[in-house]
Amino acid sequence: MRKLIVSEFISLDGVIQSPGGPEEDTSGDFRLGGWIVPYADEAGGRDLHELLLQPFDLLLGRRTYDIFASYWPQVPTDSGAHAIADPFNRATKYVATHRADDLDWKNSQALEGHLSDAVSGLKRQGGKTLLTFGSGEMVRQLLAAGLVDELRLLIHPLLLGRGKRLFGDDASPSAFTLAHSITTPGGVLINRYVRDGEVRTGTFDQGG
Repeated sequence: MRKLIVSEFISLDGVIQSPGGPEEDTSGDFRLGGWIVPYADEAGGRDLHELLLQPFDLLLGRRTYDIFASYWPQVPTDSGAHAIADPFNRATKYVATHRADDLDWKNSQALEGHLSDAVSGLKRQGGKTLLTFGSGEMVRQLLAAGLVDELRLLIHPLLLGRGKRLFGDDASPSAFTLAHSITTPGGVLINRYVRDGEVRTGTFDQGG
């Protein structure tokens, strides 16, 4: 069975909306798009490059797919971003969408049927790791279904106050182990959490 890894830019108050630019997602009158840009540095770039070294397929929600598809195929071969664009363009893209007829990015295909069933089927196939970036609405459904094996959270030192959040009340209770953590020069915490079974509870001994 292959793993599903979810990588997210996230604020201290859990917001993941429109991290990369002002026009990514303005729904709900969100006006702080592009909030990760002042924190971008070589440390974050290295972490992403290391993640992309493994064989992978992409699993994306429709909004994130459209953002990626409008950018990565157009990256010039002499650009520094080509080291990311090349594996993204080669990868198979599985897309959660109701509009399967306009997936023009090479190697793209729509998921069929109910999302959790489709992703469970992909995981059972074995093979390359499934990588998800952004895709907040889809990820919330996958967390509710207990299908996420690893969370890579790039926690930025700011409060956004409003916006779409990663975690909802319907997430399946799950324990995770902090497998790796680094801090960038700009103060971004890059934490890798690996699924570790069920939530364990207890009580503090208040005896004498």
